[in-house]
Amino acid sequence: MLTGTIINAVTVIAGGAAGLIFKKKLSAKYEIIYFQTVGLFTLLLGVKMAINMSEPLPVILSLVAGGFIGIKLRLEERTERMGDCLKTLVRLKDERFTEGLIAGFLLFCTGSMTVLGAVEEGFGKTSDLLLTKSVMDFFSAIMLASALGAGVLFSAIPLLMFQGGITLAVYFTGKDIPPAVIDGITTVGGVMLMGLSINLLQLKKISVINLLPSLLFITAFILLKMLAT
Repeated sequence: MLTGTIINAVTVIAGGAAGLIFKKKLSAKYEIIYFQTVGLFTLLLGVKMAINMSEPLPVILSLVAGGFIGIKLRLEERTERMGDCLKTLVRLKDERFTEGLIAGFLLFCTGSMTVLGAVEEGFGKTSDLLLTKSVMDFFSAIMLASALGAGVLFSAIPLLMFQGGITLAVYFTGKDIPPAVIDGITTVGGVMLMGLSINLLQLKKISVINLLPSLLFITAFILLKMLAT
């Protein structure tokens, strides 16, 4: 039942490991242009995910509410602390560990292929969509890990939890996820990826971690609207 998600997690780890090897061979004089390339690539993905936004108001409300809750819960501070503990546990010295972890989560878990593939697998139909996504994530992980380090490999953990959680929820409840919810999650994820790309391009520091609750808010807003109509 979770074959596609497990394979997806393995490809992220494999791609991330390949990216770390590439990073060690990348000379200092090429690092700036490479970071800029990764930043632009991430921006392109974010725009692609967010460009089909059908209803902007729930998206804006979700981002604002999510940002406020993220600050209230001190998500960035707590995530950094968790990342430091994880780094200590696995004996890593990586200044961008947490950034790589969050970047990987956003890149690998907030697209429509993630939700649609997990739903298909939950209904026992096919794992084809997740297997296709696995190939794409493998190459994305190479690029991302070579820029942001080992944290990208560890994004396989939230991928297993998020993607696998959707599959199990669909399997046990037998209920589909409305397309509007999938579109909303994809759009908010795309906006957050654009924020991440701005960080990578060093244009301005945006606290993307504090925006993570926005994914829950957009789901709630859309479901409430559907119930109201």
